[in-house]
Amino acid sequence: MNADITDIALRQLAEQVAQTAIAQHHRLVSAESCTGGWIAKSLTDVSGASDWFECGMTAYSYEAKQALLGVQPHTLEEHGAVSRETVMEMVSGALVHSGATAAVAVTGIAGPTGGTEDKPVGTVWIAWKRRGGYPTAVVFHFDGDRDAIRRQTVAAALHGMIELMS
Repeated sequence: MNADITDIALRQLAEQVAQTAIAQHHRLVSAESCTGGWIAKSLTDVSGASDWFECGMTAYSYEAKQALLGVQPHTLEEHGAVSRETVMEMVSGALVHSGATAAVAVTGIAGPTGGTEDKPVGTVWIAWKRRGGYPTAVVFHFDGDRDAIRRQTVAAALHGMIELMS
């Protein structure tokens, strides 16, 4: 993924997500950690978003992930916030706690601090799920500073939403 993703590129992706959601009769939800609501912001920058965007949930702390998204305490204790297991529970919880039909969830380490040897800065898990379907999750290893990592995460999340709904 290109580390130099522009606001224009994110806007174009969000518009594609909107067109796909409308065409496929989906309502979307985002569950975000490392992006801090940037996915929801990108989507709601598109005029008419209330027709297809249900809500966005930003959950940074373990407590918020549990309360807002139903992530199990043992999942966070065993695997940590940045893990396949956590993002899978986040995306499923987003659908359970909303009226949406398609969801995306992200959790990662945007830096510049917080990285470890096994989970360096730039490690991001993204999951997607349609209501009634099975979630899929992918780990990414993005480069750049905090802003670049977050931009790449938003772009990858939006690309995945288009694929999920198509």
